[in-house]
Amino acid sequence: MFHRILIIDDEDDIREVAALSLETVAGWQVFVANSGAQGLARAVDLQPDAILLDVMMPGMDGPTTFRELRKNPATSGIPVLLLTAKVQGSDQRRFADLGVEAVLFKPFDPMTLSTQISTVLGWS
Repeated sequence: MFHRILIIDDEDDIREVAALSLETVAGWQVFVANSGAQGLARAVDLQPDAILLDVMMPGMDGPTTFRELRKNPATSGIPVLLLTAKVQGSDQRRFADLGVEAVLFKPFDPMTLSTQISTVLGWS
């Protein structure tokens, strides 16, 4: 099935690898944003099926971006998956407590990223 994903991450390589992976392996349409602020605007305009959101970004971090997405009726229903290099249990619990669909870890396997997302969101 054809899905539309918005990747919000400040790291060029992560955006490129994730986008290429989701486009090539799953055939999804991928949009990108390089900051929380840009991601909020793009989410409103594009209305993606899901958002892959980096936790650590300068300016507006992932958790703040997520809270802003939830405040806006236009984006409040879009599923969000956090992408993080922080793998300690306390961080995982804090992220899960936000209400995101899932927390995925960097580095991720480009060949299985779409499967991870599909499984979490019930798209498989």
